[in-house]
Amino acid sequence: MTIRLSREQARRVAVCGQALTADRPAGIVETVDALTIVNIEPTAAIAPSADHILWSRLGWPYQPADLARLEQHDRAVFEWGGFYRTMADLPLVVPEMRRRPASQAARDWLEANDRFRRDVLARLRAEGELRPVEIPDTAQVSWRSSGWTNNRNAQQMLEILVMTGDVAISSRDGKGRRFDLAERVYPADVPVLGDEEAARERAERRLGALGIARAKGVAQPVEPIAAGDVGETAVVEGVEGEWRVDPTALEAAEEFRPRTALLSPFDRLVFDRDRLAELFGFEYILEMYKPAAKRRWGYFALPILHGDRFIGKLDAKVDRKAGVLVVHAVHEDVPFTDRIAAAVEAEIDDLARWRGVEVRRGSGAG
Repeated sequence: MTIRLSREQARRVAVCGQALTADRPAGIVETVDALTIVNIEPTAAIAPSADHILWSRLGWPYQPADLARLEQHDRAVFEWGGFYRTMADLPLVVPEMRRRPASQAARDWLEANDRFRRDVLARLRAEGELRPVEIPDTAQVSWRSSGWTNNRNAQQMLEILVMTGDVAISSRDGKGRRFDLAERVYPADVPVLGDEEAARERAERRLGALGIARAKGVAQPVEPIAAGDVGETAVVEGVEGEWRVDPTALEAAEEFRPRTALLSPFDRLVFDRDRLAELFGFEYILEMYKPAAKRRWGYFALPILHGDRFIGKLDAKVDRKAGVLVVHAVHEDVPFTDRIAAAVEAEIDDLARWRGVEVRRGSGAG
């Protein structure tokens, strides 16, 4: 049976899946579990993406030190593939670790540097967690790239060994990541799942977090944005093609309790730009990579969610030295009512309070 949804219903399913209603999650682990993955991107115009994503769900109780404790001491969350995940999801990832590296070039390089690989593992075993700069480069063949990884052999070896599950990220601070043997970070009694079983459960978890998604989507390097054949078939009024919808998110959307939120540009609710346009009618591009003269909304504009609609973008930046959140502009995609304007202002104030700064409006702010 095909489920028929209005766009409003589809939007609400998506928002519920991403835990962005007034019914906030209970804590960090519960939030990461609900989202399945939390993006790790250190750009801190406002805050590092993981911190911003968690704050936008939990509000003022969230503090970055709590996430660090859960990763480094409690081992309740771990990093893999550029995302935080709950340790409970490790069994779902292990089968993919066994298939890594994904590219032939990386496999060839790893084979050519087998002695270097053994050197890195031996040093970690002897000395414990280390940063890449603390590991001697004994590579037989240098890593070649047109990007910043060129000739960064220790860094590249660690990255590959994390993806294969031999090494794990053990901690992170202002200077970056520390690496250790996976056996000292991951639990020893990880259930063994087959490839198909793990892939299906990951797909079910993914759809639960997205709420609604296409069965097929643009290929992604680590985490797909498509649902595959899990969930229920759905069509959305006014949108071509079929979707897959998560029954739990669909049920939650029936008692939708809206709120206003300032989202990270790396939030999964806005990550799939096609879905964002089709369901929300929202145009958004992260413009930090554009020349300043070509930006419409600002260097690091935050999508503004109000209920089940995106209503604008906040162009703002935290100046830690001055102790202020500089609000350059609030771009209204739709005219704000007094009630909406007040809700957005309250979120801006909460964001500044969470970052420990004062709000200061720039010349372009309303």
